[in-house]
Amino acid sequence: MRHLALALAFACLTTGVASAQTPGRPVVAELFTSQGCSSCPPADALVAELAATRPDLLLLTFHVTYWNSLGWQDPFSLAAATTRQERYVALSVSPQVYTPAMVIDGTRDVVGSDRAAVAATLARAEADVTIAAPVSIVRAGDTLTIDVGAGTGHGTVLLVGYDPHHRTQVGRGENSGRTLLEANIVRSLTVAGTWTGQATHLTLQTPAGERVAVLVQADDGHIIGAGRPAGGVG
Repeated sequence: MRHLALALAFACLTTGVASAQTPGRPVVAELFTSQGCSSCPPADALVAELAATRPDLLLLTFHVTYWNSLGWQDPFSLAAATTRQERYVALSVSPQVYTPAMVIDGTRDVVGSDRAAVAATLARAEADVTIAAPVSIVRAGDTLTIDVGAGTGHGTVLLVGYDPHHRTQVGRGENSGRTLLEANIVRSLTVAGTWTGQATHLTLQTPAGERVAVLVQADDGHIIGAGRPAGGVG
């Protein structure tokens, strides 16, 4: 029976048919990766596949900095990505800082290249999704209007800027000679405000990155709200 369950989860992952539709918000999956890590390209490829087939997910690829001293300077590495992963370790969401690590909805850690484990963890997250803070975003030129609805609890409102895809030829390090195609690469991560259960309205400038998303994250790491502008994919 266990093999059958994993097979069904894998089928959902590869065909883009979610086992349960996420009511009101996407499930958030964060991949911590680096172009200097030889075990990361399969995880990057999986995220690219999911980004193309699963609009019910919000996939974000965080390029960490701690591989940069090992032969290749990742052009998309962010100190904020490393800090965010370290925070998940401090919260005991992740056992340690490593790549490729995927954190799903801020509470579940899984090896990002393990397709079956990713599929099963996504399915569990879909069944247990929390929408304490409904999020809506309107983008007009360089201006974002963000509304977080009333609810129960409190959290930090995070503004994420990301690029849908990049292709990079790696010249040194563990992936030397490879051309990497990566999706939903985070280019900026900033605190936009605090949500305390009351309806919150924010007007902000668009961040660095071609696309934007908003996360509302509780102190324990749990994602309690997430959204993209209407029609946004990725």
